[in-house]
Amino acid sequence: MIHTSARACLSAIILSWLLCGPTFGTDDPEVVFLTPPETAKPGVWWHWMGCNVTREGITRDLEAFRDAGIGSATIFGMADVCTPWAAHIENSPTDGLIAFTDPWWELVKHAAAEAKRLGLDLGIHNCPGYTHSGGPWIPPELSMQDVCLSQTAVEGGKQWSGVLPRPQVAPQGRNKYPVVNKETGRLRKPVAKGRGTYYRDIVVLALPAEGVVAKEDIVDLTGRMSPEGNVRWDVPPGNWIVYRIGHTTMGSMTQPNQWEARGLECDKMSVEANEFHLKHVLGTMQRHLGDLMGTGLRHVLFDSYEAGTPTWTPRMPQEFAKRRGYDLMPFMPTFAGRVVDSERQTQQFKRDFSQTIKDLYRDVHFATVSRLLNIANLRFVCEPYGGPFDTGQVAPYIDRVMTEFWTGGRIRIAQGIVNAGDRKQHNILQAEAFTGGPQRSRWSEHPGGLKADGDRAFLAGINRLVLHHCVHQPWDDRYRPGNGMGQWGTHFGRLQTWWEPGKAWIAYLQRCQALLQWGSAANGDVKIDRNQGVSVRTLHRRNDTADVFFLVNQKDTRASARCTFDNTVGRQPELWDPLTAAMRDLADFSRTNGATQLTLEFAPRQSWFVVFRSPAKSTSGPNFPMRKPVAEITGPWEVRFDPRWGGPKRVVFSQLEDWTTRSEPRIRYFSGTATYRTTFDGAEGSQLDLGDFHHLARVRLNGKDLGVLWCPPHRVSIPRDLLEDKANELEIEITNVWANRLIGDEQEPPDCQWLPGHMKSGRYLKEFPDWFVKNQTRPSVGRYCFVTWNYFDKDSPLVPSGLLGPVRVLSEDWTGSAEKQTP
Repeated sequence: MIHTSARACLSAIILSWLLCGPTFGTDDPEVVFLTPPETAKPGVWWHWMGCNVTREGITRDLEAFRDAGIGSATIFGMADVCTPWAAHIENSPTDGLIAFTDPWWELVKHAAAEAKRLGLDLGIHNCPGYTHSGGPWIPPELSMQDVCLSQTAVEGGKQWSGVLPRPQVAPQGRNKYPVVNKETGRLRKPVAKGRGTYYRDIVVLALPAEGVVAKEDIVDLTGRMSPEGNVRWDVPPGNWIVYRIGHTTMGSMTQPNQWEARGLECDKMSVEANEFHLKHVLGTMQRHLGDLMGTGLRHVLFDSYEAGTPTWTPRMPQEFAKRRGYDLMPFMPTFAGRVVDSERQTQQFKRDFSQTIKDLYRDVHFATVSRLLNIANLRFVCEPYGGPFDTGQVAPYIDRVMTEFWTGGRIRIAQGIVNAGDRKQHNILQAEAFTGGPQRSRWSEHPGGLKADGDRAFLAGINRLVLHHCVHQPWDDRYRPGNGMGQWGTHFGRLQTWWEPGKAWIAYLQRCQALLQWGSAANGDVKIDRNQGVSVRTLHRRNDTADVFFLVNQKDTRASARCTFDNTVGRQPELWDPLTAAMRDLADFSRTNGATQLTLEFAPRQSWFVVFRSPAKSTSGPNFPMRKPVAEITGPWEVRFDPRWGGPKRVVFSQLEDWTTRSEPRIRYFSGTATYRTTFDGAEGSQLDLGDFHHLARVRLNGKDLGVLWCPPHRVSIPRDLLEDKANELEIEITNVWANRLIGDEQEPPDCQWLPGHMKSGRYLKEFPDWFVKNQTRPSVGRYCFVTWNYFDKDSPLVPSGLLGPVRVLSEDWTGSAEKQTP
């Protein structure tokens, strides 16, 4: 069996280009698999938390993104911390910086210049916070509007003269989320001042006081009311109610952002309001960025919609009549709970009104945003769901559609999200990926634990992950893990313990996304024999010359799956490994009725690509080798921890064991990378199996880097002739997560003040301590970490860590069956 490494294969392609011209075009999946395009690189949501932003930190973040293989970053101007509601941290070293003001835009300009230098796709959320479109520049008259009304009882059969009171509304309005009040520290929904100062009349209608009312019995008094609300009317017999119906600002505000950056959401159904908002943002951007618009900063994001549903816009009467074909004014009393004409007719009006709102969101909001961003040479990126609009109807206006998924949660993709209009589809479906609640994402997450969710997203049709989140790290890198978003994760920033070895995971994502963006989506065309409890799911991409199948073992156990690939007869099956980029032919297959049958072996949660692109070959042999242990490496192990993070410089492990079971606090609470070293005498083998470990492992043998392991199978290939007869030097770097060091710090006296979060999920920093601001030695010398959100106390459970083994050298037999191979 011939194994083709990615490096050798790529070299052959390049040599062929040099000697004979290009053999493969971009239509060949091999090219994109080995050299993923820019669109296949994952992105990040880059949260700038309140005033805590620096030029130096911006450069360090962006360089780290580029070096890790991340292709894009989207800036958010957030609150200092999310509790999950917007809150403030006092005494910041950069206090006074406010998102979307001139000093802040100068930092965006620096980021855009750096992104251009580094070849990164930089973008920005269109307003402060992450929902949805507005800011302090939006006046009440251009904000989202609500119908409001007052009612006055009138006795009939005589002339009535009186003042109709102006409708009164709650000052807080219909804002979905509260904030922590800066002055009082209490959680409350913010007051929208415009609800007490801005009001416009719509209509004044008189109705019989009770029962269903016919349209012809409604009396329109609008023209009889003076600007002060005075009305004189000869009232017909009976009891009547006069409704003064108008509109005011809904009070929906952007969030979760700094108090100073919070503002009203613009009216999504008004062209004037949408243009006012975007022209303000784009004009300010142009003034600061100049020719970096569209070159350094290249996209604008509208996050998932959380602004609520308005009930009015100034042109609603005209738009309703144009779209529904009748006058809505007689039905305005339905906002007071009245039934007009009949219950059936009233419900039809409500449906028509809701549909008009949907239509206006499509034809006004999404169309206006698309038009203005196109003029500005900026890509329109959006999560088009959750609002009063139809996803499939608005998706054609968007350049890059997004969905989202949370760690451990269901993956729901809104119907029609890939619609691009004219019977076309968006080929790339991005996702805000791995958004995490504090139960799952508390500095305990790692690539191996995220792989199953990521693969499920790929199987659902998502083919570009945008990692949530990478919080901007503005301070000296010794303050680790550093700045956080608050209670939300997952934590992907450059100060993660596993940022460096985690680049192997990023490479995996690139290869998967490259092939899942290649070609076009096709029907499954693959059947899995599930008689033995196998849980393998598949996805199919194809073009005119090749078929690519993505297969994932959904279980935490090994699996052997008999697979039938339809419409593939005459072509050679190949197995491509997205973990390593290794590519090889599968020799053991059969052909029946236009289909190819073969058996695949899977490690727990393992994924493969099976590719059909060339004529079948006459080959024989198994598809997988039989592996047998030829030696176990028992140590003793010299283990070197990093003293900068509390670990002992050197300790000897007579046997492999979990760090958290050790008696020494410096090992039990250690977070970071520890290096295991030992020697062993030669053993003929082709693979090294590490057994169990937590959480990532980089392997070096006799000075040669064999790569990083972060998920099963926990094996690396040993290059031929690398093993010596005596004293082979083995070095394994094990990296765990931050949780244990943070818990260890809680054993020490406090040197920061904390306030409770609002979902019983942790605490946030009340103020930056003076020792931090003044760059002094911290008072609690046994503490090593610095964070703005603390998930832990001294009794929080530790996370298993370290190399557990057994570590073995394996041989591979390609002449027999793989049915009884070593796990």
